Amino acid sequence: MTNIATRLLSMILLLQSRSIWKAAELAAELNISERTVHRYMTMLEEMGIPLYTERGPYGGFSLLRGYKLPPLIFTAEEATVLYMGAQLVKEVWGQTYEGAVTAATAKLDNVLPDDLRQEVASARQSLVISGMTRLNYGPWERTIHVLRRCIGDRRQVTIGYHSFARPQEIERMVDPYALAFQWGLWYLVGYCHLREALRTFRVDRIHQAVMLETRFTPPRDFDVRRYLAENVRAEPAHSAIVQIDAHLAPEVRQRHGHWMDMTDQADGSLVARFGVATLDWTVGWVLSCGSSAQALHPPELVRRVRTAAEGIVARYLRPSLQDTEDGPADMTSNQASSPR
Repeated sequence: MTNIATRLLSMILLLQSRSIWKAAELAAELNISERTVHRYMTMLEEMGIPLYTERGPYGGFSLLRGYKLPPLIFTAEEATVLYMGAQLVKEVWGQTYEGAVTAATAKLDNVLPDDLRQEVASARQSLVISGMTRLNYGPWERTIHVLRRCIGDRRQVTIGYHSFARPQEIERMVDPYALAFQWGLWYLVGYCHLREALRTFRVDRIHQAVMLETRFTPPRDFDVRRYLAENVRAEPAHSAIVQIDAHLAPEVRQRHGHWMDMTDQADGSLVARFGVATLDWTVGWVLSCGSSAQALHPPELVRRVRTAAEGIVARYLRPSLQDTEDGPADMTSNQASSPR
């Protein structure tokens, strides 16, 4: 019965959100059948909800204009979702929405009964959201704020940007369509007038952002989620295979088992297979394991690890500055102690 009540409430809220809904649309939103939609409509009418039904290809269901639900009463789970959602926004956006988060949670505190507020507080203590971003975006919060304003006002923006491949900064004029948070990093998606094409810019590589007076109109069919799914993929450029000795295998499995494909060997060692964008990190990781790891594939990885290891050995075979400084001192000490 609770599930039906929740769906009825959700249906009323959906009907309030726009003027008319088709049965198929409501069914898709609520994940129920069209037959169930009609049954729920009958239940709402019996409850006294003023519904209007229009038949035909352009018809559907709607609420009587002006009807609004009374103030909502939240369950503990619903209130927890709102608090946690507010904390998530604060974690990701930082100061940009800090004031709004504070105001929203204060309003919740004001309307929740004492016993419910205590229950929610207990849940918030045991359900924590933190560490969402890879970087501390404090230095870029002003940039994010400017970009958000440009997107909302549909104003062009100039950015000073440097890519990983080209560290020198280049000024670009962009029609900013959206800000996206993916893989722990912030990205700006927009039309770059320098490249005359859609581009994605990492926010932490934007030196400054300046709002322009010029306005733009984004394409009507642009969908940022679809664009990111089709164009901004973390496709691995290399498939690496590394063998890990038995004594180090448990630690590697614990640290990297969530993203590496690991196969146990009869002697207790394991073979790790994983994709990487570049081999630089893999070379450093294999070397950090010392003699307990061996790169097996691709041949380029094996060659680079061997070259790096030979370079390390060669460096330690050469006389160091400390050896040079200590040599004469040792000789003097020996001469001084020898009999004359």
